[in-house]
Amino acid sequence: MSKPIKPATLLAHDQNNNDVYHGAVVPPIFQNSLFTFESWEAIDAAFENRAESYIYSRGKNPTVQLVEEKLAQLACGEKAQLFPSGMAAITAACLHVLTPNSHVIAIKNMYGPANNLLVNYLAKKMNIETTFVSGNSLDEINSAIKKNTKLIYLESPSSAVFSLQDITAITTLAKQNGIKTIIDNTWATPIFQKPLTMGVDLEVHSCSKYLGGHSDIIGGVVIGNERDIQSIFHNEYELLGSKTAPMEGWLLLRSLRTLTVRLKQHQESALKVANYLENHEKIAHVNYPGLESHSQHDLAKKQMQGFTGLLSFQLNITQIDKIKTFVNTLNLFQIGVSWGGHESLIYVPAISYLKELSQEQFTNMGISLGDVRISVGLENVDDLIEDLNTALLTI
Repeated sequence: MSKPIKPATLLAHDQNNNDVYHGAVVPPIFQNSLFTFESWEAIDAAFENRAESYIYSRGKNPTVQLVEEKLAQLACGEKAQLFPSGMAAITAACLHVLTPNSHVIAIKNMYGPANNLLVNYLAKKMNIETTFVSGNSLDEINSAIKKNTKLIYLESPSSAVFSLQDITAITTLAKQNGIKTIIDNTWATPIFQKPLTMGVDLEVHSCSKYLGGHSDIIGGVVIGNERDIQSIFHNEYELLGSKTAPMEGWLLLRSLRTLTVRLKQHQESALKVANYLENHEKIAHVNYPGLESHSQHDLAKKQMQGFTGLLSFQLNITQIDKIKTFVNTLNLFQIGVSWGGHESLIYVPAISYLKELSQEQFTNMGISLGDVRISVGLENVDDLIEDLNTALLTI
């Protein structure tokens, strides 16, 4: 038996279908809505196995399926299902696990719209109750478990403050209590963290971030075992019409070819930026698991294989006018809500979080007005540091 190929090789090569693709080095886009059949018997057989048959592109499409197979293999999962957005993937995963009157334990620093899904939408529609925990203590999570707890929702590193959870310890506790686990692994990607190998049931990603990497597609994916993903395909994907278009699938396939190279550069540049910020007199604190000063750096090294380019820091001021001046003075760091693309971005979480969350939720997340999030892109890192330095001189 040959040795498994490395991630960079898996993502760069598409040679398994040379006969079908006539030797094309880049697989074609199957930009079609339906697939025709030679006989009654052929289409009848396809309907017997819709999840693996090309019938209608709201279901399976060859371009999209090729990406799904690569992502499943990359994450050490049995199967993956692409969605048209990260939130579609998160929603599908949650709906797959939850039933009316269920209880959820979730990380309090989770992605804002995912928080809204649980606290507002599902609470009203399905009477879902959510208990938020820091995720730092196994005892805290154990104490939160109820008879109707169906799900523990993780995000490691978490949004805004980049705190970690001990994934293996939590999934072990969950399995002992018959509870499913979902993790948002967008920050680390399956290159730097493989939660499925640590016992997580479902792994979700926003493909708009590092997996896409070029800020030109929106997408999401759920990865897990074959049974769960087959169920999600037939229910939360097919019935709700959450199809991924062939063009988006092809663009994502393009992006995956350079994922390992891009992440290497993101990590190298982000660490330099984080070190610079940590030693600046106008910065109170830097949140980046790659720093040795991070309170959970040892846990990060234990369960991660690397660090990406998203981090946050706290200015030692809280005057909103000065914070605005700092942000508006930046030239290379553009103001934008997303991250993980080739370009460097800056965002102040208070702008949207105070609109999405109550003041109490905002405070409980441990975020202040002076917290700033940056996505370190692929520009020259010395230029990025100079841009930050110029802006810091204004406050």
